[in-house]
Amino acid sequence: MRNVRRYQRIVFLCLFSVCVIAPIIFVSHRLHNISPIGRKDFIEDISGVKHRAEALKLSSVQQEGGDGLKEPNVIVYVDEGFGSSDKIENATEDFIDAGDRPDVQNNGTGIRNSKEDQKIQQNVVASISHGKTNPIRAAVQQNRNSQSSIDKKVKEMKDQIVRAKAYLNFAPPNSNSHFVKELKLRIKELERAMGNAKKDSDLSRSSWQKSRAMEASLFKAGQVYSDCSAMATKLRAMTYSAEEQVQTQKNQATHLLHLVARTTPKGLHCLTMRLTAEYFSVFPEERKFDKQHRVHDQSLYHYAIFSNNVLACAVVVNSTVSSALDPEKIVFHIVTDSLNFPAISMWFLLNPPSKATIDIRRIEEFDWLSPGHELALEKQDSHDPRYTSALNHLRFYLPSVFPLLNKIVLFDHDVVVRRDLMKLWNVNMRGKVNGAVEICQEEGEGSFWRMDKFIDFSDPFVAERFDPNTCTWAFGMNLFDLQTWRRQNLTAIYSSYLQLNKRGRVLKAGSLPIGWLAFYNQTVPLDKRWHILGLGYESGVPRAEIDRAAVIHFNGVMKPWLEIGISKYKGYWSRKKSLTDNLSPPKYQ
Repeated sequence: MRNVRRYQRIVFLCLFSVCVIAPIIFVSHRLHNISPIGRKDFIEDISGVKHRAEALKLSSVQQEGGDGLKEPNVIVYVDEGFGSSDKIENATEDFIDAGDRPDVQNNGTGIRNSKEDQKIQQNVVASISHGKTNPIRAAVQQNRNSQSSIDKKVKEMKDQIVRAKAYLNFAPPNSNSHFVKELKLRIKELERAMGNAKKDSDLSRSSWQKSRAMEASLFKAGQVYSDCSAMATKLRAMTYSAEEQVQTQKNQATHLLHLVARTTPKGLHCLTMRLTAEYFSVFPEERKFDKQHRVHDQSLYHYAIFSNNVLACAVVVNSTVSSALDPEKIVFHIVTDSLNFPAISMWFLLNPPSKATIDIRRIEEFDWLSPGHELALEKQDSHDPRYTSALNHLRFYLPSVFPLLNKIVLFDHDVVVRRDLMKLWNVNMRGKVNGAVEICQEEGEGSFWRMDKFIDFSDPFVAERFDPNTCTWAFGMNLFDLQTWRRQNLTAIYSSYLQLNKRGRVLKAGSLPIGWLAFYNQTVPLDKRWHILGLGYESGVPRAEIDRAAVIHFNGVMKPWLEIGISKYKGYWSRKKSLTDNLSPPKYQ
């Protein structure tokens, strides 16, 4: 009996040993066949079990503390068919109501935690990386899309207004239906809500709501007026009408600009009236200028100005005399009309230029200037009287105005002299009449003018005698050889060209186009530094060129004595004017 029990124990122990040893041997054999990468993944999986357990514990704590703040699921996109317009409209309204304030979430609980935002961004990047997409490239593309859509809603609202106005044009005239009233109300509300918004961030919450209301009204209008071809025709007509209105506004702005350019500022008008009153208050013998015996002296430097602007004449004379190395040899000849003759004379009687000689004359004194000349100027049909004035065209009668002179420099009254001009008188005229700066250097420059822009070369008389590609030149500062002028009889040629407009509109108004014809092949080009143009309009003249120039010209409508003058160029004129302010009589307040 004892032997049987002993054998049972031995069998039991053997079976127990087999059950214990066999799994150990089997498992060790399997571990021996596992690769190093497999071991690493196996260990990470085991460690992940521990981290997930800890995460579950943390999330369970958060859920217990936030049971009352259940946030609804935000559906970014669900493709349930294209025809579900009601769902799309409701989703859009919810998005607008909750999304026009960036600091409030859909549940209205407040600002989202920055850690949650970081976690969401990490998940998005991770999902992109699984799709084999470069996350940096995706971020750049997202940034571009956000910049391009910064004013998307503003443009959409403007399009809604245009569409609503187009639908209104389909309604019968003087229609007062409920639908017309609704559209007019929506347009007014949306325009008031938009205001001057330039980007979506400038829009208020009410503007988003007005946009939704407008879209609903447009949807009903689309059902009423479903003819697309009629709508396209109406939009084209509206576009054409808008373009015409823009062009009309541009023409009106140009007209007003030219109107301001030819008006007299109040201060200048009061100064002229004051000087005129003082001129007639003095005795006739006190109205005479000194050194009149030098007026016809051929050994002196003679300059001429034809103007009725007392302040402009004062700046030209003052700048020339103050820049001259030898002002005693300067003689200024000023020709004006009878209306402004007393004021200009009184100015220079009160403020005589140091050592220089002044000669002032009336245009009415020239008996040889026939009335037919003024009639020919009036036929030029210009809205600007400056272009057709006798003073402007008196430059073509210089040999008759100054019969005892052989050479003269003619200034426009809108120039400022910044350098001594003595060397200008030594320019070799090469047997020609006019010395001027050319303005045909390169197309695109501010002072580039072509002859065919001012002269009609379709006229056979013009086309046979002149080349439209000939280099042009400018008035403003010109040196004239009066002896050669008399031999060439250019004044008679000018008079014949003045009659061209009798056959049609051949020449534009002004002295420049007819001057190009009268002095054709009679002009000597001067160095560009003698005369810089373009300070009377936005020409972009570099400051370095202005500083090097001997004469700067405020050609254009924005004269420096007007309020519309260009501020960055006004200083060149004001500095010369300020030298005479201390001598001029006080202005009216």
